[in-house]
Amino acid sequence: MKYLIVGLGNPGEEYEKTRHNAGFLVLDKLASKLGAEWKSERHGWIARGSHKGRQLILLKPNTYMNLSGKAVSYWMQMDKVKPENTLVILDDLALPTGKLRLRLNGSDGGHNGLRSIDSTLGMNKYPRLRFGIGKDFFPGKQVEYVLAPFKKEEEQEVEEALIKAADSVLLFATFAPGLAMTQINAS
Repeated sequence: MKYLIVGLGNPGEEYEKTRHNAGFLVLDKLASKLGAEWKSERHGWIARGSHKGRQLILLKPNTYMNLSGKAVSYWMQMDKVKPENTLVILDDLALPTGKLRLRLNGSDGGHNGLRSIDSTLGMNKYPRLRFGIGKDFFPGKQVEYVLAPFKKEEEQEVEEALIKAADSVLLFATFAPGLAMTQINAS
């Protein structure tokens, strides 16, 4: 069984540790756990690994957040991965920092990366793992907030959540989606 695991984020050093790059940060933890190495490929960085007989293709798009759909569509076709086996990991302002939520489909919720994927694929029926980044910002300061790094006092909590998110991806790839969703969302 083959899975495409997509972490949303923006390429470049200036974005590396920002809230908006939570998807990239989760995939870095997962690649390390799998012993997978990143390679620059078309439309992004790819790392390949396996877990309990499942092939995991990790993708960090280099197309910037607003054009993520281009990379996702390309790699779904290239590796012949079904939408239900394509898991997109993204930051979510509506969740407290470090909180995880797995959904098997749904709206973009105002997230530009999901909007791009939905538009490119022509549908929204693919799983997504939302990584909470909180919403501790003044009205009108959302862009500055998501493009800023986590606060020093959040670092330990975020580190633990990144590990939990990487484990959640493995749970998603190993068990039935409904069971994985129940376990991940219960914590």
